[in-house]
Amino acid sequence: MSIQRREPAEVTSGFTEHAIKVLLVDDQAIVAEAVRRMLAEEPDIEFHYCQDAAKAIVTACEIRPTVILLDLVMPDIDGLTLTKFLRANEKTREIPLIVLSSKEEATTKAEAFALGANDYLVKLPDKIELIARIRYHSNGYITLLQRNEAYEALVASQKALTNELNQAADYVRSLLPPQLEGDIMTDWEFIPSTSLGGDSFGYHWIDDDHLAIYLLDVCGHGVGAALLSISAINSLRSESLNDVDFHDPSQVLAGLNEVYQMEEHNDMFFTIWYGVYNKKLRELTFANGGHPPPIAIVGGSPETVETVLLNAGGLIIGGLPGEKYEKAKIIIKEFTRLYIYSDGIYEVTRSDGSMLKLDDFIKIVSKLSGIDDASPREIIQEIRRIQDSDVFDDDVSLMEVRFLRPSHS
Repeated sequence: MSIQRREPAEVTSGFTEHAIKVLLVDDQAIVAEAVRRMLAEEPDIEFHYCQDAAKAIVTACEIRPTVILLDLVMPDIDGLTLTKFLRANEKTREIPLIVLSSKEEATTKAEAFALGANDYLVKLPDKIELIARIRYHSNGYITLLQRNEAYEALVASQKALTNELNQAADYVRSLLPPQLEGDIMTDWEFIPSTSLGGDSFGYHWIDDDHLAIYLLDVCGHGVGAALLSISAINSLRSESLNDVDFHDPSQVLAGLNEVYQMEEHNDMFFTIWYGVYNKKLRELTFANGGHPPPIAIVGGSPETVETVLLNAGGLIIGGLPGEKYEKAKIIIKEFTRLYIYSDGIYEVTRSDGSMLKLDDFIKIVSKLSGIDDASPREIIQEIRRIQDSDVFDDDVSLMEVRFLRPSHS
């Protein structure tokens, strides 16, 4: 016995609108008729009846009720046993169950609740009370269904976003330069965060004697930060800034600052370090736009090295129009290694809860590079050990440049 069923309809909230559906499981047809009449004047409530308790679970899975009225005393399968079966079934375990009994017994009530019943009524209850309880339990169950629906949509959305971020990270990685071999050797590591930051770096020959080296970090995370990073890197690679001499780091940063003002780029800014190595003079000229200072391990031999920070001052790129940037120089000795990095590599939390500081990171690099001849990979592995995690909250970029004395010298 059933009233015509309505198919679920989509509502403007994005959730599925579920009709209130009542399934009565009772071996007495006279009880079913009485309940049907009680609900007949409620147009938004669908009534379904199952007389055979053995078919109750199959029927419930077919019609998907929002509440089940369950008689306590039935032949073959009693209501308490059926309650246990309904709660054990994956498709029915969360549907509200209202047990109907001919007696008001505390021990029976307690057992019904212990097995998973949501309510207990002595049949036949008053019409107003029955309808009120049906609506109460059904509305709670519908809210649960919509919550689950929202959660599934969120999981799907997060999965799609993760896929997009992974694709963006792969694209950013594909733009990173191949390693150099010969008189100048490079090695690098790039680890995008789970939310993708704005790190990017590179190097290219401006001419036969001058090598440009640069690393930048856009504020924020996500595809927008990555796109701005790629755009700025392309401006450097293509040397497309107007009236800029790319041999002059101060001009390069000033040119970037004019093109990438925050108000024209979603209030995003970036930091950058840009250097130009003169191969003939073995001289590195550089400028800094708010970026952590690269670490230079400089000396005539591994035994005589000293640590020098390549910081020329300068504000972030995109902050103030017309900003001027100073440049500085360093002589490249026989044993020189340069480490350029983003702040994601040292802004980490130690296992004891304290924060690793820039000075701590500089000491780590100085020790590992000078004593153990460590690669960027090994330096990052040491940071992972310190934070006791392989996962970084921000993008991590670490680029090493080794300057060797030309073999013909």
